[in-house]
Amino acid sequence: MRIGILKEPHNDEKRVSLVPAGVQTLVQSGHTVFIESGAGVGSHFSDDDYRNIGGNVVYTTEEVFQRSELVVRITPFNEMEVDNLQEDQILFSALHLAVGKKNTVEKLMKKKITAIAIELIEKDDDLPIQQSMSEIAGQLAIQVGERYLGGDHPSSRGILLGGIPGVAPAAVVIIGAGVVGFSAALTAYSRGAHVIVLDKDIRKLRRIRNEISKDIPTVAANQYTIARGVKFADLLIGAVQDKAGKTPHVIKEEMVKTMKPGSVIVDVSVDQGGCVETCRPTTISDPVYETHGVIHYCVPNMPALVARTASFGLTNACIEYIHEIADNGIANALLGDSGLAKGVCTYNGYVSNEKIADAFNLEFRRLHIFSTN
Repeated sequence: MRIGILKEPHNDEKRVSLVPAGVQTLVQSGHTVFIESGAGVGSHFSDDDYRNIGGNVVYTTEEVFQRSELVVRITPFNEMEVDNLQEDQILFSALHLAVGKKNTVEKLMKKKITAIAIELIEKDDDLPIQQSMSEIAGQLAIQVGERYLGGDHPSSRGILLGGIPGVAPAAVVIIGAGVVGFSAALTAYSRGAHVIVLDKDIRKLRRIRNEISKDIPTVAANQYTIARGVKFADLLIGAVQDKAGKTPHVIKEEMVKTMKPGSVIVDVSVDQGGCVETCRPTTISDPVYETHGVIHYCVPNMPALVARTASFGLTNACIEYIHEIADNGIANALLGDSGLAKGVCTYNGYVSNEKIADAFNLEFRRLHIFSTN
């Protein structure tokens, strides 16, 4: 199969979807891989690093699209970029279509694109590709929160996350105890912060106590407890997730108004619309804004802050699925892996993800595939 690795289109996105080691395994399996020149530079991989293991470096985005059957990228496609895709092409990328535009979905349908959202691929009830980035985002949420809580903003509270003898540590309140929340709780607790975690799922809260510490208070999440937690927080981490759909605003603007002046919100859910009502997407180069006296950090691609680590993590998580498609063909790959099939959002001209169809009032059809054997 002919596989294309695109250079990420935004200056703040330094990750690459496949590192040279991943490309090498595909080449050794007999596949042809086209890499857009400069795709790996942000993660410190040169064009020669790809050439030396058998990759084909090309010099325009258009050439990658024209020569590839399977196109791989990290950044979600907008409706203008979908115009570059070829009829019946396979797209393997983060998509987040539920928070995109209807025209994007309609164009994918019209071109009969098999659009696979890497954030929706499942394995053993987990989201393996999403999980690798969530583990990074959870750690980074505490790092950036600590930075702005301490003094990197004119309104910062000037609080040391772990405190000192005689001075209390910062109160870190985490809404959501999934992969992001667990990673954030572990990082904050290890730095000496006073950590509180809220979630509706008691099993996830039990994991926090059993695997991190019984000293971390865990609270069943509802409107009342969330409001109390938000008011108490010096650093608030939004780590709520909704598979395929838009994240609900569980932290309302009226709650934000009750927070201490100079406190910090890091909304890790922003790539799915955000769980904080006052959230709006920001960028790595311009990451924060202030609303109601509260510093908001709402960067959708936080793992790009550690691009090399994130690129290796993405390759580790993605490569088996790219191999399945390349080695067996898209139809057989989807028939053989129900978890991969759950990532398919559009196929053969229709929407195959019910939440996305509902979000845009489009017809939903269950994935119907015939073997090519």
